[in-house]
Formats: sequence, structure tokens, C-alpha cells
Amino acid sequence: MTSTFDSRNQSDESAKRLTGLRAEALMDEDLAAIDEDLDQHYDGDQYDRSERAALRRVAGLSTELQDVTEVEYRQLRLERVVLVGVWTDGTAEEAENSLAELAALAETAGSEVLDGVIQRRDKPDAATYIGSGKAKELRDIVASTGADTVVCDGELTPGQLIQLEDVVKVKVVDRTALILDIFAQHAKSREGKAQVSLAQMQYMLPRLRGWGASLSRQMGGGGSGSSGGGMATRGPGETKIETDRRRIRERMAKLRKEIVDMKKGRDTKRQERRRNQIPSVAIAGYTNAGKSSILNRLTGAGVLVENSLFATLDPTVRRAQTPSGRVYTLADTVGFVRHLPHHLVEAFRSTMEEVAEADLILHVVDGSHPEPETQLAAVREVIVSVEAHNVPEIVVINKADAADPHMLQRLLRREPHAIVVSARTGLGMDELLKLIDDELPRPAIEVQALVPYTRGDLVSRVHAEGELISTEHTGEGTLVRAKVAAELASELERFAVVTQ
Repeated sequence: MTSTFDSRNQSDESAKRLTGLRAEALMDEDLAAIDEDLDQHYDGDQYDRSERAALRRVAGLSTELQDVTEVEYRQLRLERVVLVGVWTDGTAEEAENSLAELAALAETAGSEVLDGVIQRRDKPDAATYIGSGKAKELRDIVASTGADTVVCDGELTPGQLIQLEDVVKVKVVDRTALILDIFAQHAKSREGKAQVSLAQMQYMLPRLRGWGASLSRQMGGGGSGSSGGGMATRGPGETKIETDRRRIRERMAKLRKEIVDMKKGRDTKRQERRRNQIPSVAIAGYTNAGKSSILNRLTGAGVLVENSLFATLDPTVRRAQTPSGRVYTLADTVGFVRHLPHHLVEAFRSTMEEVAEADLILHVVDGSHPEPETQLAAVREVIVSVEAHNVPEIVVINKADAADPHMLQRLLRREPHAIVVSARTGLGMDELLKLIDDELPRPAIEVQALVPYTRGDLVSRVHAEGELISTEHTGEGTLVRAKVAAELASELERFAVVTQ
């Protein structure tokens, strides 16, 4: 038997259901009327201006996770990010490629990319980077995707960071901070870690945020006979943010001194190579262009190779040999990127000197990239900044096995001193070795000497440092004819043979 209370509940529920159905029917009628009115008064799309300024989504930027365990693991560790860029010049494709590169940077840093948007503007907004209205739209995108970080494709001022964070209500990171974070993760050597720390502090110093005088730590003023100073002398003293800035400056000064001391050790090794007249080749290029793979192909060095950005931060120097037997050194250097932060260029200047001090630069470019010309320009900008623009250069177009043949032809027409290779398959590596042999500086002084067998060290140096023309073993010693540098020529002078 049903109680009166149950019957009342059932009737209330029926009434609510009828009310809901009635409301839906009225809503359908309203929508139909609106559609009919729009059809009658339609005058074409009038959204040209709004579309031009709208945040446009860039397809294919979300990080796809397939394996269930990988999903669970990465959700525990990764920041979930939305990317935003301002397209000020160039084509839409160039703007989308720039944001795609930012996505690759974010994933290298260990983030999960949820979405990416671009706004077309003459210049970034001085207050919130993308304008206050679009910042609110970005806040809605962040809320709908569940992101906890916004990454901007540019370097933001301290004011832009603060104001954009106030609108979107999540952490905001700019391109510079992202690259610094990747460098901090990948630095292995003591010098590399010191250089990254210095660059991070240079970036952080003007962006410190504090509570001003409310966090004062020390008593201001001070007079004799009173522990806290006299009347009207108890000012706020040094605030917490001022203390933090002072400590950062002190730490930066210490790091600069350490880097200078470590630079002396590298300079000593470089001078030793110079003294022995060993030519040097530096591999430079855009990040992830395949520099370490080429080093491994040429020398068998076994250097770490990863399909990620900035896998190499610490320079690797290896001995190599040309097909004719000439010994030279090959240095793998840190990769460059568009808009490489100024702090990093300054901090890594001592490392980049390997490029400036080289006899030849192998400029590696990714032939499979959609914009290899942009990569070439970005690297050359850094080469000029470290005063290495006068060093001879061979453009090595790598990843030929994955590149568009038309793109390769276009690059070869643009770069007359270029060669196409594939470090993965070995295509073109023999031709590259021959080209290096031809381009390396050659010893200028021709000598002919009868070197006693007790001075085998000099014969070894002729083989390693010089260009051997002929050799003959006699009863008195080894008769060598070769081209050598001035220093070795002076040592061989006492054994010189005068030709008739």
C-alpha cells in the first residue's frame, strides 16, 4: 500500500517533468523563429574583421598518449599547457610552424600540450600580450581544457606576465623561460649547469614578485644606546624582495667567476691543439638538425642522440681523420633556435667559442623541416653574435632520406657551398669527408728531411699534422718529403736534405 507521502512525491515529479517538456517546446519555437528571421534578413558574412583578430586554433598540436600506463604516468608528472602566439608578420603557415616548434619545446620540457591558438595583431599588447578581450577568451579555453599553464610564443615583460596571469587564473610561462627550463634539465657538466643557472638568474632578477614593505626583514636606521634605533628611525629597512635580489646578484657574480675559471681550462686545451697545428671543425646548427648523429658518423664518438630539442648542451670534441690521413678535431656544439634568449647567448658564449675558434664550420640544417631557410638564418644570426662569421662554412643538408626532393633542390640552389647527406643511412658521408679534407687549411712549407730512426716522434707528427708527399726508409733514417706548418718545419730544419 502506498502512503500519502509517496503519492505526493510522484505527483510533484510528474509536474516537474511536464514543466520541463513545456519549456523545451517553447525554446524550440523561439529558436525556429530566430532561424526564420535570420533567413529573411541574411546579408552575407559580416565577420571579416572579427575573424581577422580572432584566436584561431592550430590543428594537430595536442600531445597524443596511446599507452594506458604512459597516460597514467604522464598525468602524474606533466603540466597541462595551452599555447598562445601573436602573429605579427609573415604568412599564416610561418606563424603555425612557430607555434608547432613551441609545442615541441613544451613536450621536450615534459608538458602535455592540450591546445594552441594564434592571434593576428600588428604587435603584442603592451598589457596582456594578446589584448584584454582575447585574454578572457583564452581563460575560457584554459578552463574548458583543464590546463594549468599557458605558454606564450615570445618573451613577455614582467608586467605582461603578471597581468595575463591575473586574467587566465593559471601560471603563465613565456618562450624564454621554457627554453631555460629545457637547458636546466639537459645540462650535465659542471660548466653547463653553471651557465644555465646564470642565464636563469639573469632572466629571473627583473621578474621577482614580492609584497614590498610588508615583508621587511631588517630594522631601518640605528643609533647608539638603543637596540632598535631612535624615534622616527624605525623604517621598513631591507624588504624580502630586496634581500632576494641582493642574494641573486651575489650568486650571479660567483657563477661568472666560476665560468671564467672553467673557460681557462678549455682555452689551455685549445691552445695545445693549436700548438700541435691540428685543424679544428665545429658542427653548428639548429636544434634537432642531427649534429650529434653526424659527429657519430664521422668519428664513431657514441655521443647521445635523441629526437628531442637541445639533447646536446655540453660541447664534445673528438679526433677524426680525413681520407688522406690528416688528423683534425670535430666539436659538437649546443643547438640554436629562433629567438634564442639573449641570456643564454651570453651565458654560453665561452662554449660557443668553439665555433669562433674553428678552421671550418659544418652548418647542419634539417632538410625535412618545412622552413629550413628560417633555421639557416637563425643559426647565422648567432654565428655573427659570437664573431664567427669569417670562418669558412659548409652547409650540410641532413635527413635527406625524409626530405622533399624539391626542397633539397631549392636549398642547393640557394646555398652554393652545400652537400646533401643522411646521417641515419650514411648517404653522402664519404663526399662530406672529402669536402672537409679539401676545405681544411693546408700546411704551407714544403720540407725534405732525413730523420734518424731515434726521432720517430717527428715522423709521427709529419703524418698527423702535415701533408705527406713521399716517404722512404734508408740506412741512415726515414727520408720524408711533406708540407708542414712553420713550427714543425723549424724542428725538421736540422735534418733537412738539400736537393740538387
